[in-house]
Amino acid sequence: MAGFEGTGFLPGRFPIDAYGNGGFRFADMSHRGSILVLPTGIRAWDVTDPRRIDRTTLRPVQAEADAIELLLVGTGADIVPLAPDLRVWLKDMKIGLDVMQTGAAARTYNILAGENRKVAAALIAVA
Repeated sequence: MAGFEGTGFLPGRFPIDAYGNGGFRFADMSHRGSILVLPTGIRAWDVTDPRRIDRTTLRPVQAEADAIELLLVGTGADIVPLAPDLRVWLKDMKIGLDVMQTGAAARTYNILAGENRKVAAALIAVA
C-alpha cells in the first residue's frame, strides 16, 4: 500500500474491488480520493468535482490514447454531463466516452477489462 500512496501510481491492470467511503480498493490496497485507471496502471487523480474534468485533468488519458478505445467517467453519486468540447477532443483521439455514476463506471470497467477491452476509467471518489 505504501508504494501506491508514496508515488500515486501502481503499474499493472487491476479490477476495482470496492468503492465508497471517499476512496477505492484494488490490488489488496486502498486509496482515499479519486483515481484514473489506465492501461499502464492506476494513478491518483486530483479531481473531486466533475465540473473540473477538462483536458488538463485528462492529460494522462491523452498520453495513453493509442491503447484506449473507451473512457468511462464516474462523476460521483450523480451523473454530470461533460463539456461538449471535451467529447470532441476525445473523439479526435478516437476515444469513446461514457459518463455515469462512479459505482456504475467501476463495475462497467471491471466487466470490460475482464473481456480484455481497451478501456480506461476516470473515477471520482464518493462518500
